[in-house]
Amino acid sequence: MNRTVFFVSESTGITAETLGHSLLSQFDTVEFEQVYMPYINTELRAKALTQRMQEAAERDGARPIVFATMIDDGIRSILKNGNCFYVELFEVFVDPLARELGVPPSLKAGRSHAITKPSYYTKRIEAINFAMSNDDGIRPDNFHRADVVLTGVSRSGKTPTCLYLAMHYGLRAANYPITEEDFERGDVPQLLYDCQHKLFALTIDPQRLQLIREERRPGSPYASLKRCQDDIRMAHQIYKRLQAPVLNTTSQSIEEISSQIVKALKESQEDDCHAVLVE
Repeated sequence: MNRTVFFVSESTGITAETLGHSLLSQFDTVEFEQVYMPYINTELRAKALTQRMQEAAERDGARPIVFATMIDDGIRSILKNGNCFYVELFEVFVDPLARELGVPPSLKAGRSHAITKPSYYTKRIEAINFAMSNDDGIRPDNFHRADVVLTGVSRSGKTPTCLYLAMHYGLRAANYPITEEDFERGDVPQLLYDCQHKLFALTIDPQRLQLIREERRPGSPYASLKRCQDDIRMAHQIYKRLQAPVLNTTSQSIEEISSQIVKALKESQEDDCHAVLVE
């Protein structure tokens, strides 16, 4: 079953996309083609989008789903009247919240980002820059500056997880790819052992890994099932020596993996604080 989903907003669309993804994750038997449509802030753009909705409905044989955060009634009305299943996310929550608080909402676009403290915004930007500058083991000498370090074989999900941790949690995340050279040596550099307290290993089913690698390098030895099986098997031997928590990215989303990492980091910090108090 295939359905097209539009994430629509008058502003950046981050809220619509985040909430929409959370809802869609509950329906893992459906294939969703996701379309990101920010800055639909004029009636002309809204009408053009309804045409895309119609095209999607004809192609899929089912009307598309629209997750939206629209403030303007006129634009919202145009979208609702299109051939789609329309979910207005603000409508669901804002009115009940206004009744509880006893004050009307401001109804201004982009306000969801204004509530964030500037210091936290700056922290996230710095974390994103850190993740990009320390991707794929480029700067292992920077691991001591990272809040979290990920390791795993090629295409196991290290980079997107690091970026998610940076964007949503403001964590400085670095990662180290386990390579053929590491397998030949039978171990990874000492730098990874030095950061065991913040190290997490990613794994993935060989069959899934083969599909991902096949998209990158079709028909190559790198993408063969045997190579994928060998890589995962040898990686797990290294993980045991590192004594690193292992997270499986086969059927878990980046959001789920990231939340587990954040939870583990918090628990580790609480344990450290408790140990200090006991001493």
